Amino acid sequence: MASEQEIFEQVREVLVDALAVDEDEVEMGSTLVDDLGAESIDLLDIVFQLEKKFDIKINRGELIPTEKLDDPKYVQDGKLTADGLAMLKEALPSADLEAFSQNPVIQNLAKVLSVKDLVYLVGTKLGSKND
Repeated sequence: MASEQEIFEQVREVLVDALAVDEDEVEMGSTLVDDLGAESIDLLDIVFQLEKKFDIKINRGELIPTEKLDDPKYVQDGKLTADGLAMLKEALPSADLEAFSQNPVIQNLAKVLSVKDLVYLVGTKLGSKND
């Protein structure tokens, strides 16, 4: 199985291509939206390119669990509830949710995604593929 560094290098290639950023801008802690300028359409392209590069399938909702955001247990008044934050932490265990949890507005959910989250997701997919 590929190491985290090997996965990171390939994820970085995808992000440089998809977002037209310089390679040195893409660091493990870089956020996709705020640091690298990704928009929602870019996220679709990134997922497609990751699937192709790694020969994996990333199902809808694996990057951001959007299908659960209609559930009032998880979302109330446009914000994640405590249960919603717990669900998000379980769905994105590599995500740094500390700042987001102070004001968990759904509109800002994509802003928590980082390069590290992509590397983690790909690593998980590759690991389950080899089992």
